[in-house]
Amino acid sequence: MLQVNNGYVKWSLEIVFTHGSGACGYGNLMKRGYGMSTVALSDALFNKGASCGGCYEVRCVEELRYCIPGTSIIVTATNYCAANYGLPGDAGGLCNPPNKHFVMPIAAFEKIGIWKAGVMPVQYRRIKCIREGGIRFTVTGLGIFHSVLISNAAGPGEVSAVKMKGSRTGWLPMGRNWGSIWHISADFKNQPLSFEVTGSDGITVTSYNVAPQNWQFGQTFEGKQFPS
Repeated sequence: MLQVNNGYVKWSLEIVFTHGSGACGYGNLMKRGYGMSTVALSDALFNKGASCGGCYEVRCVEELRYCIPGTSIIVTATNYCAANYGLPGDAGGLCNPPNKHFVMPIAAFEKIGIWKAGVMPVQYRRIKCIREGGIRFTVTGLGIFHSVLISNAAGPGEVSAVKMKGSRTGWLPMGRNWGSIWHISADFKNQPLSFEVTGSDGITVTSYNVAPQNWQFGQTFEGKQFPS
């Protein structure tokens, strides 16, 4: 469940000079509305993709030469920092378990520290996500196979369960394909689509008939939003 803590947990942050689409499956992060305020999580935090979409407040500590005093940044988990078991956890293997490590694009890193630091200690806490508009459902697939990317979720940000329904079906549970992409095999042709989304805090929101009867693969639809 989502815990909004008053305190911070201390760990480390690393800068990255590239800004890819990420292991959560969001694709173009600018188009999805996440911008550059994103973070890749180490194995101990990523939770096999279940942490995708979660929000963190991060601030730099102790590195007086490089920290920007009194600043913090809110970032969304959109990527995975893989472990490197060929290197020790304090020297190159920063994303190895049990390290709780963050990797940010330079544009986000520079909100709280000077980029020359490269790696610096931080404090972080999980917070609720605030989004504009509703949860977005991007439907792709072929035939009876349907893949749905769920993005722009507020509240917990993290999605723990999804169900999908057509006008001629009941509610059918979907499986996590990878990251924030969920899948199901069923005949939804020529049916309006509804979605039931459960966040990691246990709250469920239901969006009825968000996709019209004539929906097509590749389209994105907007539904009801989690409270934030």
